[in-house]
Amino acid sequence: MNHRTLYPRLAVLICASLISCASSLLAQTERTVRILFLNGPAEAPEKIHLHASSDPAVAGAAQEVELPRLNLSPPYVLPAGDINLSLAPQALAADQAAPATSPKIKVPATTTEFYLLIAHEPTNKAVPMRMQVIPANPDSFRKGQMLWYNLTSTRVGGQVGSQKLDMKPQSRAILDAPASGNEDYNVNLSYYIESRENLYPLCETKWTHDPRSRSIYFIINQPGSRAPRVMGFPDFREPEKKPE
Repeated sequence: MNHRTLYPRLAVLICASLISCASSLLAQTERTVRILFLNGPAEAPEKIHLHASSDPAVAGAAQEVELPRLNLSPPYVLPAGDINLSLAPQALAADQAAPATSPKIKVPATTTEFYLLIAHEPTNKAVPMRMQVIPANPDSFRKGQMLWYNLTSTRVGGQVGSQKLDMKPQSRAILDAPASGNEDYNVNLSYYIESRENLYPLCETKWTHDPRSRSIYFIINQPGSRAPRVMGFPDFREPEKKPE
């Protein structure tokens, strides 16, 4: 998989989502993020310090976060409003400027929940990572739904439970719940190679639907294979306990 092309493609897909978030700005003091190190190399660290600041001149408050490859991290709390995120191997003082080598990204106030996708960036020798924000505001991405990103040049489609999936290259889609309850459902996906004008089987299996959970799916290239790979990550959140 070419990590250098993953993020330019994904950035285009996310623009439309950011625009739709503008009308859903809530009066809140904090928000949450879950992190995924998609296809992170084995030698990369398992944790790093994430800094958040409303002032781009300083690093801001730090917290140590996990960098999982095969599941989403625990939810981490960040302040609301326009913030600047940066990564560093060690925690920096809140009033210290983030080094020029620290990966950085801005998160607009309109993004009230999001996933932070991290990929390997070998050109940055100090902190070989880069970040991408995937908005996941609960008013536009609801429980039971599936958020799909096709990061390949291959068209993928088929049946996902009760829902039809048709993912053009470098596209984004939200599917409604594929089943009505907590139950298994059939998945039958194929991929299409335009130069050959044929459909090829990709996935024929059963998945389990959890109406309490959202899910995010990535269609990515597999090194040495013409067939893409589907990677899915459930996002179940324990309900907040009501005060007695």
